Order: sequence, then structure tokens, then C-alpha cells
Amino acid sequence: MKKLNLLIIILLVASCNYTDPDPLSVLRSGQWIDLTWDFDENTIYWPTNEPFRHDTVFYGISENGYFYSSFKYSAEEHGGTHFDAPVHFGQGQNSIEQVHVSQCTGEGIVVDVSEKALQNADYLVTTEDFISWESEYGQIPDQAIVLLYTGYGQFWNEPEKYIGTAKSGADAIPELHFPGLDPDAAEWLVKERNIRAVGLDTPSIDYGQSEDFMTHRILCEHGLTIYENVANLDRVPSVGAYIIALPMKIKGGSGAPLRIVAFISSS
Repeated sequence: MKKLNLLIIILLVASCNYTDPDPLSVLRSGQWIDLTWDFDENTIYWPTNEPFRHDTVFYGISENGYFYSSFKYSAEEHGGTHFDAPVHFGQGQNSIEQVHVSQCTGEGIVVDVSEKALQNADYLVTTEDFISWESEYGQIPDQAIVLLYTGYGQFWNEPEKYIGTAKSGADAIPELHFPGLDPDAAEWLVKERNIRAVGLDTPSIDYGQSEDFMTHRILCEHGLTIYENVANLDRVPSVGAYIIALPMKIKGGSGAPLRIVAFISSS
């Protein structure tokens, strides 16, 4: 564990080009931002999935006179803030426990498409959006974690605005409307840039009306990981953040609940 903590510190220092001679002072003075939504009975899942459940096993004073609490939960892999392993849409690709921890951390960039996406619930993030970002901030760094800010996180507690419908079950699928990543742009990312993962603040990397999930297929077949329902992207700068995205380590899993955070240096 000490070796892992030291490795994370070294990664933070190296990836963000810090010059402070004391890495610990960087961590003490920086800011951590939680990019994870709470899991509860209101957590948004795909309309055909079982919702999250959290039931009490025991809560109160035990027969021996001390306080004790314990709960049980059940959930599908893909709901709330979660992590897609490459095997989700890539046959023979890594499942959750096979994804190396190094692929779960890295320099983060945020591409803000909220102005366009909030005017069009079916907006697809394009290659031109990435090229425009690069014209301002430089080429997407190697092994970057690319986060797409659509602005839809503000509707997390309003399902009709967040996913397009309050219905559940198969009848809800045709009514899904939320932004995603254009398959052509996904193809550009994997062929023209060397990235580690893609995440966004909507329920799926494919937009709500997708029927072939081509963006998932492209990214997963190339071994990339995906983060969905990411929170608080409005608080993360376009450049300069370091991302740690550690999923629940489910053996053989195609996805898992995710605790994702961003570290931002004060210097």
C-alpha cells in the first residue's frame, strides 16, 4: 500500500509538471474534487436495468450494548457514476479486474461543449470540437483522460431533462435524449491521438437515440475505458487536472460503480 501511495504521488508530480521539491506539499495545498454522484434509490440507471437498492441489515444498539450498523446493496454494473471496461463492447478485451491500475489514472482534459449540447439534447461531440479545443490548449496529451462536459449534470435530479424521459422499461428507450460522442470523433481519437479513457456527464458515451452503440464499440475494441454519469465537470479546468478513476474490482465485470476524483494543484 505504501508503494502504491508513493506511485500516485510520483504520477501526480510527473504528469502535471510540478516543480515543488516536496511532493507531499503539492498534495496538501491542492484541491480534490469529487466527480461521483451518490448511489441511492434515486440514482439513474438505464431504463431496462434494475435500480440501485440499499437495505438495512441492522441499525441500532446491539444486544451487547454497543451501536452497530450494516447494510446490503444490489446494483447492475452500468448505472450511476460508473466505469465501462473494454470487454463491455469489445470481445476478448479486458474485464474490470484486468484493467491495469495505471489505466485508471492520468492527466485529465475537459472539452466543454455545453453551449451546443444544452441547445440540442441529441448533440454529438465532433472531431471539430476536439480540434477547436486543441487550437486553444495544444494537442491532446499522450495518455490523457478526455472528459466531455455537456452541462447535463445540472439535471441529475430531473430524469426527464437528464435522459429525456421519466419512464422505465423498454417503453422508455425510444424517448431517450441526451448528448454523446460521435463515432467518427471516437475513431479520430483512437487513430490520431493516444488517449487512455473518455468520460462524460451523461448516461452513455453513445447519445440517447443510438441503436448500434458504435462509439462504445470503437472505444472498447481499442482497449479504452469509459466513464459515464460523471459529476461536477463544471468544476474541473480544461487543463491541469489529474484524474483518479478507481472502479469496484469485479472479477469478470463489464462495468462497475466508480469513485472518480480530480486533483488540481494550487500552484
